[in-house]
Amino acid sequence: MWPWSGKGASGFSSTSTAEEVTQGIDATGLTAIVTGGSSGMGEETARVLALRGAHVVLAVRNTAAGQTSKDKILKQTPTAKVDVMELDLSSMASVKKFVSEFKSAALPLNLLINNAGVCQLPYQLSVDGIEMQFATNHVGHFLLTDLLLDTMKETSRRSNVEGRIVNVSSVVHYWQGICFEKINDESSYGRFSAYRVSKLANILHANELSRRLREEGAKVTANSLHPGLVTTKIVDHLPPDHRIFMRIIKLMSFLFIKEISQGAATICYVALHPQVEGVSGKYFSGCKLCNPSALATDTNLAKKLWDFTSNLIK
Repeated sequence: MWPWSGKGASGFSSTSTAEEVTQGIDATGLTAIVTGGSSGMGEETARVLALRGAHVVLAVRNTAAGQTSKDKILKQTPTAKVDVMELDLSSMASVKKFVSEFKSAALPLNLLINNAGVCQLPYQLSVDGIEMQFATNHVGHFLLTDLLLDTMKETSRRSNVEGRIVNVSSVVHYWQGICFEKINDESSYGRFSAYRVSKLANILHANELSRRLREEGAKVTANSLHPGLVTTKIVDHLPPDHRIFMRIIKLMSFLFIKEISQGAATICYVALHPQVEGVSGKYFSGCKLCNPSALATDTNLAKKLWDFTSNLIK
């Protein structure tokens, strides 16, 4: 089906599924948070992690939808450990509340899957006064990761098991830079360019976090990835003419569109596979290492974004 889908060094390809890349892996004893775990690739990632034995926390904006996802997982794997917790990444107060409740549960944390996202929203500001796509896709995950990092470090110290942070980015980051002074500028706002900014930020965040973790000697890694072109509920935010275009593409171009199970494969590979142990600050696609854009590897830009975002969350 995919002419370029030959297996890479990992033994997997762009057509591999999340179940295939985790076959034989025992995740019993691991605890994972999956943001956006109530639909699409987040739900599939959560399902497969639970299938392999991990205790999965579905961090979702809509808890009713999260409960439905939990029920689906339990129907397939009755012994699965799945919790549903409310998290609205566009609200710093919601992120802080989620972390407080998670810590109150005294759970360890081995895997943090920063997956949730919005795409091509009309211009709007979050409750904290930040452009919504940047607020949800980057700032919310930055804050969530920051507040959970001590828990991940402590878990890795006690268990001697590597913690892994996975940022779900997109190939669209290649065509975008970041103009910090215009993040909230409505006059220059573009739906798709704002989305690209947030996806570039996901990679830069993982890279700078990885650098800091290495300097500290923490047994926690941070990586980013492109899951592939997958039509999920994220396209619900597209303008009507764009949604029609995506549906036409899905019908006509089976060469490019992945199934959700394939889109979740790289996420699960980076989160669980032994081949990725000790690998940090890298970018993956199709279950293999890939080169992101030059800007995505710019250490000065990564530091500038870190400082910029740190000021936002104060």
